[in-house]
Amino acid sequence: MAYLTDRKRAVGMGASKTGTMHHWHMIVTSVMLVGLIPQFIFTFGAALGGTHDDVLAYYSHPYPAIVAALTFLVGFVHFKNGAMALFEDYTHGLARKAWIIGTTCLCYTAAAVALFAIAQIAL
Repeated sequence: MAYLTDRKRAVGMGASKTGTMHHWHMIVTSVMLVGLIPQFIFTFGAALGGTHDDVLAYYSHPYPAIVAALTFLVGFVHFKNGAMALFEDYTHGLARKAWIIGTTCLCYTAAAVALFAIAQIAL
């Protein structure tokens, strides 16, 4: 026999029991992007305008390659989570499932392609 009230069982759970975790993930990825985006702009700007060989040599160093990889990875995860919240709120039925699955596949594919491209340049 449970001695918890209905309100006590519901605190922090949300309607689908994942709202708090989803919000926390969005906050964490937002804070990460606040630090990564300026670093990416400065590292990308240093390579901008260089020859092909100069850019390959620049991105063969670990710092610019890691910053670029983290920016793309965190950016695509943040986009996936935001788009999922959008589709959950504003679409219904089969369209909701199709948009969520399509966006998830698109984001993970784009992140994999970006990481593969950076690995090809860096190695």
